[in-house]
Amino acid sequence: MPLSWPLIPPLMKDILCATDLTPAADIALHFALQIADRSSSQVTLLHVVEEGDANGPDGLNHLGRLDDQVQRMNGTERVRKLLLEGHFMTRIAEESERGHALVVMGTHGPRGIRQTLFGADILKLVRRISQPTLVVQETTPTENAFDHIVMPVAGHADIDRLLEAVSMLARIHASEVHIYQLVRPNEEPSEQLIANRKRMMERLHEEHVRCVQVMEPSTHFSIGFAEPTIRYAERIGAGCIAMMSHASNDHRYIADAEKERLLTNDAGIPVLCS
Repeated sequence: MPLSWPLIPPLMKDILCATDLTPAADIALHFALQIADRSSSQVTLLHVVEEGDANGPDGLNHLGRLDDQVQRMNGTERVRKLLLEGHFMTRIAEESERGHALVVMGTHGPRGIRQTLFGADILKLVRRISQPTLVVQETTPTENAFDHIVMPVAGHADIDRLLEAVSMLARIHASEVHIYQLVRPNEEPSEQLIANRKRMMERLHEEHVRCVQVMEPSTHFSIGFAEPTIRYAERIGAGCIAMMSHASNDHRYIADAEKERLLTNDAGIPVLCS
């Protein structure tokens, strides 16, 4: 049985923050609390332990460490603590289906010391989570105000869930969304890309979110999309990059590596996935 308090309705539309009690998880909780404050919501702080570790002295020790993390981040008033047993991917994915509006978590990157937790497995994990997920890193600046969100034009048939998540984040932060498309010489965009770019503009206008279209010419040979996207986001001081977590048919053979590069970008920019 999970241990949790205070008692909050389990289907409440709150923010789920997964923690492994490391500095990267502190950054994740910081952002979860920031978003909760702006949206008058609550945060469920989830820690997953091995089978049999939640009960007795071990369980109290884990909950004590969760208490310490919440107090460090000044989140006592808004946080419900939740301790679950089992495989971390499975339990986080299951909990994400219990009515949470957003998931926030930290990653240690592909070379992090905790690769079996939120390191190299981060892309696999966000693909299993049912709700939009904001991924941050230990190097992510905490003064981030999400003034600008970069949303690359994706070639997926259904982008509505990501659009909804971007709209939500942009509304509560009064962000400007940059609909970004890299233009390569002698390469024509697919009909799906053209339709999606139009759909993005229409939806953001409907949501009264400020947005601009960016058609950036490629300045050097690059098959992938991650590096140009990251560098553009750095230039404008973006507070977030939004991406589809699953691959589209465009460049599918390199998509996983490119998405991992975005999630663990060296600028520490948060990435919103759906």
